[in-house]
Amino acid sequence: MSEENKHRATAAAILPLVGGAANVASVAHCMTRLRLGLRDRSLVQEEALKALPAVMGVVEDDTYQIVLGPGTVNRVTPEFEALVEEGRAEAPEEPAAPAGGSDPVTAEELAAQGAALRAERKAKNATPFKLFLRRIANIFVPLIPALIGCGIIAGLNGLLVNLGWLPGVTPALAAIASGFMALIAVFVGYNTAKEFGGTPILGGAVASIIVYAKVADVEAFGQHLSPGQGGVLGALAAACLGVYVEKRCRRWVPESVDVLVTPTVTVLVSGLATLFGLMFLAGEVSTWIGEAADWLLAHGGAGAGFLLGGLFLPLVMLGLHQALIPIHTTLIEGSGFTVLLPILAMAGAGQVGAALAIYLRLPRNTSIRTTIKSALWPGFLGVGEPLIYGVSLPLGRPFVTACAGGAFGGAFVGLFNQLGTDVGSTAIGPSGWALFPLLDGNHGLAQTIAVYAVGLLVGYVAGFVATYWFGFTKTMLEELNAAPDEPAPAAPAPVAAKERVAEKV
Repeated sequence: MSEENKHRATAAAILPLVGGAANVASVAHCMTRLRLGLRDRSLVQEEALKALPAVMGVVEDDTYQIVLGPGTVNRVTPEFEALVEEGRAEAPEEPAAPAGGSDPVTAEELAAQGAALRAERKAKNATPFKLFLRRIANIFVPLIPALIGCGIIAGLNGLLVNLGWLPGVTPALAAIASGFMALIAVFVGYNTAKEFGGTPILGGAVASIIVYAKVADVEAFGQHLSPGQGGVLGALAAACLGVYVEKRCRRWVPESVDVLVTPTVTVLVSGLATLFGLMFLAGEVSTWIGEAADWLLAHGGAGAGFLLGGLFLPLVMLGLHQALIPIHTTLIEGSGFTVLLPILAMAGAGQVGAALAIYLRLPRNTSIRTTIKSALWPGFLGVGEPLIYGVSLPLGRPFVTACAGGAFGGAFVGLFNQLGTDVGSTAIGPSGWALFPLLDGNHGLAQTIAVYAVGLLVGYVAGFVATYWFGFTKTMLEELNAAPDEPAPAAPAPVAAKERVAEKV
């Protein structure tokens, strides 16, 4: 089967399992997930969906998210969109109810617990503050592919420069790698206006003021501005102000002159505010963020890395990790790389180590072992959702011990940052082994890669050891290792699935 047919077959297999074309309200994707807006989630056949070979897992959030992995999701999404359009044209009636009776391919109880935990997390995350953070993340997530591509080219160019190879090509590579970062404020402004209900091109126009070379002739707060001052934070603030001004204009300006007055007033008012206030203020905040990150790792070192690596996955569960995206982007814009991402990536290493320990501790539970075998390699590549939602989180205690593994890996990388070896990433998004092409630092690429690689190894080992020895109670082992045709040991009283998870934690 050709690659194109393979991805179309995947899309065709997914569509009926999410309720058909009539149940799909919107389609989008990020680095690893197909994100669907569904009209009725009760029509989703989740167990059959997770049984598809291309599906690594599912996540329920504001959208229904199907984990397909990097690369694959970019190819499946357009095929899925085409099938949705075809389905709507051919049969625009209500989606049929899902057929019952399909046997799950993973442990039923574990899958039910995982679904309950996802639903509970979604309800807790629907606070105004977390919804605002999600909107901020929506501004930056579409930029990640360009950050990755330019980051890899920048790393390749740095390697060629250090080796003295292809001197006629390296200036061109530098231009290719740096062009996007030079104009990233414009893209942030465009996406900000789009996300908050304004005209995207007006958001981009206001944000472009920040990177215009002649802003050096403008004086604010007693000093001349610098092109790019305030960066992505300034662009975010400028575009938000532009949206506010535009909406006010739309409300009061007569329709006959709206096309002339509203864009002019929006750009003029927002532009003046950007030049004489926002650029300076955002520049001060950006400088503070960079200095705070440097201070944290220079003084906190292993302790800071331990906390960041250990708490990252709980932050993800609470939806607070999205606040880190503009911080990463600001650090990349200021110093060329973010020192936080390699530390946070250790959380995934802890999950991999924990999964290996679970695999060995449950030799008779074929369903969980099958899930681990299918999810382990994506986990090595930084796609952790299948292991988290399919294995460690529903089990409870192994999720905690996996976080401990991430903490020790983060402590190792943080220690080297404290000793003066910065380990950073030139882009955000990838993790695990997929982060290697994006690594950068202040002591050469070889040393940076070595520190990160050993940090991963520490995370694997610590997650494995913590889970193997402390991830299970005796009762859990007896219950989870029961043979398929053998009842689990009798308990004094029946315990509900959700209560068992709480007890195990």
